[in-house]
Amino acid sequence: MKKVIVAFALTLSSVFSFGQTKSDTKPTVQLVRNATLVIDYAGKKILVDPMLSQKGAIDSWAGIQKNPTVELTIPVEEIVKDIDLVIVTHTHEDHFDKPASSTLNKSVELIMQPADKEFFKKEGFINATVVEGQKVWNGITINRVEGKHGSGKVLEMMGKTSGFVLQAKNQPTVYIVGDTIWNEDIKKDIEKFKPDYIIVNSGGALMKDFSDTPIIMNEVQTMALIAASGKAKVIAVHMDALDHCFTTRAILKKKASELKIGQDKLIIPEDGEKLILSL
Repeated sequence: MKKVIVAFALTLSSVFSFGQTKSDTKPTVQLVRNATLVIDYAGKKILVDPMLSQKGAIDSWAGIQKNPTVELTIPVEEIVKDIDLVIVTHTHEDHFDKPASSTLNKSVELIMQPADKEFFKKEGFINATVVEGQKVWNGITINRVEGKHGSGKVLEMMGKTSGFVLQAKNQPTVYIVGDTIWNEDIKKDIEKFKPDYIIVNSGGALMKDFSDTPIIMNEVQTMALIAASGKAKVIAVHMDALDHCFTTRAILKKKASELKIGQDKLIIPEDGEKLILSL
């Protein structure tokens, strides 16, 4: 009997230690490719905007080459392993594609914008939740903010898109901007939430036949965001993976260098790179 009690106590100790270790682990953001992120935050593994297609599986959007233009550097099974939550900013194919829909467990918890409710219903996700403004999930406050996926006629064509702000006790505030051009609403969101990190889609994507109308931030707009970013460190993604994104990492680094913006302010991760976040 004594042996049983000791064994049981050891088991409880092991379980407690595992949970404690997970919650004490520093938060991280890993860029998978394009806008696909794996965020370890408040002890939860969050997958953002999964595009899991193999290189060249999607038609060209600029008439240059098929998308994505590069392969994944992380195996798909590793990306989706032990996912606690999926966040989708919008359902364009470079943010949620067919392989993502078929690979993810249909019972995974998923958060989306109101405009995508019917899409995920048709895809069969049974735990997909619309966030209108704010939702508290496992101690994490998730705020949805509006994006502008272009301007004028292009904005009408591109449809609704959202960003999400993550907040939790003893965790940095992370603002995932999503697919949007720079605008005053983003500036107001920065002032409201005072994020520690801003993850911005900086690829300068353009639609065919609309070469003067960016649908996400380019290098110039990213610099405008940085100027208004306050204390936040800016993590730039959504580059070097799609044929209609004309702002590359090299172009963004050059523009930052011209304005004397250092790596302490602007972080440009490579595919597969993991960043440790701090308060």
